[in-house]
Amino acid sequence: MVCTLTIGFEPSPLQDFCFADPSSSARVNGLACLDSKQVQADHFSFSGLHLAGSTSNPLGSKFTPVTVNQLPGLNTLGISMARLNYAPRGLIPPHVHPRATEILTVLEGSLLVGFVTSNPENKFITKVLQKGDVFVFPIGLVHFQRNVGHGNAVSLSALSSQNPGVITIANAVFGSNPSIADDILAKAFQVDKSIIGQLQAKF
Repeated sequence: MVCTLTIGFEPSPLQDFCFADPSSSARVNGLACLDSKQVQADHFSFSGLHLAGSTSNPLGSKFTPVTVNQLPGLNTLGISMARLNYAPRGLIPPHVHPRATEILTVLEGSLLVGFVTSNPENKFITKVLQKGDVFVFPIGLVHFQRNVGHGNAVSLSALSSQNPGVITIANAVFGSNPSIADDILAKAFQVDKSIIGQLQAKF
């Protein structure tokens, strides 16, 4: 008796492009394609990434994405990007991209960056980056960026998915809807339930 298992995967687009048609009722892994006869140059361009995002918020940072949601021409192409602005001491808090590796380039300032490897090692990999430095965050790993310079900082990231997704750890754990039961979080973090309640109130 012979048993054969064959698995096929096509990571590349099967046509020149598939401009996203968000008005389509079709449900696919991604977005349905607009008729290629209707596609124009504007469908493949995005304006405004040169503008600084406002960092007037508690984290002192601003994430400006260019994913398939902002640039529908990215549909099926497996890439996206983002501009990140940081006030002094500004932070992009610990988060993961469930569908993408991220490569970051510092355009201005100094950034402390880092990620944590998966269980059981949980090794913390960290480095201070200067203007022109590049750092990569592997897919699905918790990572962060913080401005450690005296002035504002700017970075540009490229991501290996048209829709990389973002899960901010604190928001997901303490700000879920409905809330995760406080006794579960208290046991997981080995703290009193009152502390969990205070954290949940912030989100």
